Amino acid sequence: MASLFVYLIAAGGIEAGFAAVDPSVTVAPGTFAGAATEPTVISSSPSNWATKVPTSTNSSENVVTGTVVTATFSESMDAATLNSSSAEHLPTFTVKETTGDDVAGSVVMNAANTVATFTPALSALKSNTSYTATITAAARNADGIAMAHAIAWNFTTNAVALTGQAPVALGDAGLFAILTKSGVTDVFPSTVSGDVGASPITGAAIHLECTEVTGTIYSVNAAGPLPCRLIDPTLLTTAVANMQTAYTNAAGRSNPNFTNLGAGQIGGLTLVPGLYKWTTSVLISTNVTLSGGADEVWVFQIEGTLTQASATKMILAGGALPKNIFWQTSGAVSIGTTAKAEGVILSKTMIAMKTGASVNGRLLAQTAVTLEQNAVTQP
Repeated sequence: MASLFVYLIAAGGIEAGFAAVDPSVTVAPGTFAGAATEPTVISSSPSNWATKVPTSTNSSENVVTGTVVTATFSESMDAATLNSSSAEHLPTFTVKETTGDDVAGSVVMNAANTVATFTPALSALKSNTSYTATITAAARNADGIAMAHAIAWNFTTNAVALTGQAPVALGDAGLFAILTKSGVTDVFPSTVSGDVGASPITGAAIHLECTEVTGTIYSVNAAGPLPCRLIDPTLLTTAVANMQTAYTNAAGRSNPNFTNLGAGQIGGLTLVPGLYKWTTSVLISTNVTLSGGADEVWVFQIEGTLTQASATKMILAGGALPKNIFWQTSGAVSIGTTAKAEGVILSKTMIAMKTGASVNGRLLAQTAVTLEQNAVTQP
């Protein structure tokens, strides 16, 4: 019997333990089997035994395919051993119906060769179906060392056809807590945890003081708050272009899971991950809950304005993260007095934070951002 070195997630971090296992055993993601030099899969998406998995995925490039499956490795891999498939080389990363047919698809690696992504050729997986993803021990790391054991995990799709969302790619706009084209006004004191930038307007339109910002204030010229102001028009031009691209991406995603939910009144609702579309304005009059996992994504397409009433909260449940929540609005955004918002706001026009309001996320406005003693925390 070979020994199995298992990583266990504990409250204080990762713990280790040994268990006996036959060398032919197939293990699940997150299990290290073999010597320290041998690679393994440390996490997967969908996760092992996940249920209600969307049948399709809307990618960051706004392309809908069958749900993509990813494996994250403990070290850099030899990409040729993951994406090769020929008469001489059987595929090492496969997805199949647990009791049925293989899923045709292609595998690509990220730039660091640490994440393999399987994209089905199908436009959608079958609903209410169990799937098994497998990476065989033929997968090797960059030094040619093979995995000690095959890795396999199972997941089950949603009972009805459902499209999941990939995060909206922010590019260099994702470097900023606040990014605007027309400047930032401020009623002192506000607190911004992250960087601030404005372009093409000059730094004179950034009215924050350095004591209010934990990061850097980027300006296109020598105007702007000192000593935290940094002149970088090239970065700002790219970031603003990326912000506009992100807005277009979020606005252009198709096949919404929900259309005109609540006739635009979403206060009191619990919102599951997915794509939401309104041809009206949206009002949050009472607390709203976003309930889903840490890897799940919400994209809200709003053709009108977004208004959050004073003293209300966006409540995150189930591990949901602000970085995976995207509010795309054609109209202005208003976050009421002492209200608490969550997520990345991509506004075609202005974002106005009222007195004492806070946001865990980013304010990315194609006109101005107005602050009144607010807290903005970059996720």
